[in-house]
Amino acid sequence: MNAAFAAVSGHAQTRTLETCMTSSSRQNRQAHAAGLPHVAYVLLWYPLFTQPFIFREVQGLREHLPLSVFSLYSHNLRHCSTEMREAAGQTHTFGIRSLPRLLAEICRQMFFHPLRTSRLFFRTMGHRWNSLETLGENLWAFCVGVYLGRLFVEAGIDMVYAPWPRGTASAAWVAASLAGLPFATSARGDNLDPADPDLGDKFRAALFLRANNAADKKRIEEFDQGQARGKVELVYNCLTLPLPAPAPEKTCGTQAPGGQQPMQRPVRLLALGRFDVTKGFDVLVRACGLLRDRGMDFRLTLAGGGGAAMGLGHMDRQILRLRKDLGLEEHIFLPGLVNHNDLPRMLAEHDIFVAPCVMHSSGRRDGIPNTVIEAMSCGLPVVSTTVNALPEVVRNGQTGLGVPPNDPAALADALQCLADDAGMAARLASNGRDLARTMFDSERNSLETARIFIHHFSLWKRTCAA
Repeated sequence: MNAAFAAVSGHAQTRTLETCMTSSSRQNRQAHAAGLPHVAYVLLWYPLFTQPFIFREVQGLREHLPLSVFSLYSHNLRHCSTEMREAAGQTHTFGIRSLPRLLAEICRQMFFHPLRTSRLFFRTMGHRWNSLETLGENLWAFCVGVYLGRLFVEAGIDMVYAPWPRGTASAAWVAASLAGLPFATSARGDNLDPADPDLGDKFRAALFLRANNAADKKRIEEFDQGQARGKVELVYNCLTLPLPAPAPEKTCGTQAPGGQQPMQRPVRLLALGRFDVTKGFDVLVRACGLLRDRGMDFRLTLAGGGGAAMGLGHMDRQILRLRKDLGLEEHIFLPGLVNHNDLPRMLAEHDIFVAPCVMHSSGRRDGIPNTVIEAMSCGLPVVSTTVNALPEVVRNGQTGLGVPPNDPAALADALQCLADDAGMAARLASNGRDLARTMFDSERNSLETARIFIHHFSLWKRTCAA
């Protein structure tokens, strides 16, 4: 083992080659069939409470492939579930305390390979970035990527994958280039519009790209000059919550069928998510004002947050101000960020789930919010907008109700329609539950994702051999 890497052993923030190849990871690799690619999965943070679908994907892939997770930043376990916290120890993290070691490796690369290292630096940083935050993220990604390049060779990594096409993909691409390995990435919702200036180059360099809904698959293939055309693989996300025990005609708060009988009052509405401009929560608050004016008895739990602390602006302030201006303090409850452990209980305590997503003026939009999948899998009737990929799962009149975005009146009409017809709500909820449990089946989708890795790696190896 190289002494420069061995010296890092035991450092709290930087997991080294010695840590990467512990006896447990060797046993994990030996448990899989020979010839399967050892995948390096590169993220900014892992696990992260806002990305339970990533956590479920990693856990599922580990059942089928040798896989090691590397995060560019230190652990961030706030609001993470118990399961996530228990898995955090398997992540190889990098924080600011690792900077001296990263710089040492960069200097070593510059000394022995100055031209190659300079080209990688300008390939990574030679763009007009949209913000200083993006610039800083990519600079850090370059530093970690150089370190990972040598680490991956000695750790026996076969393929490098970044599930986000921004800083994580920058680090993965640098590391893969240095190690002579194939690189793959993914794109979702707001990654494509507005896009980072190097996105087309990453699409061109990627061995394959993964999309998690059909709408984004089409957008990826049509992006820029079509660099991704012909190599985009579609696999939906995995369910993130354990399925609730079967219940006779009533699951997670849905009223039993009863013809035109209304739901019991007050109707309990639920919306979950980051307080981001794409979520449309301000539209939902305005729809609640209309429901109140119509005399409907309801309570909305609007759970989430983040705001400036998560780099999402000040939507939380706007919602608080709007709630006060419309006099809805007694109708709208804002509990803040919710731990994933509490989601099953929260879903079970409500009658209707609402996803009022919008497309921002910048082009940003969601794909299929994971909260929608969670609600549907628990048998909660869903009202959503028709933005981007939402109609793939919330099929109007079949598995839920879909309304145009930015339309408080249409949103209020759909909510009142379900509130006044418990039988229809139960039918939609049952259909939605069946669709969600099939489309987002964890075992099937994990196996399909693993198959894609194996297939493309085999093709790459044959091409290299030829």
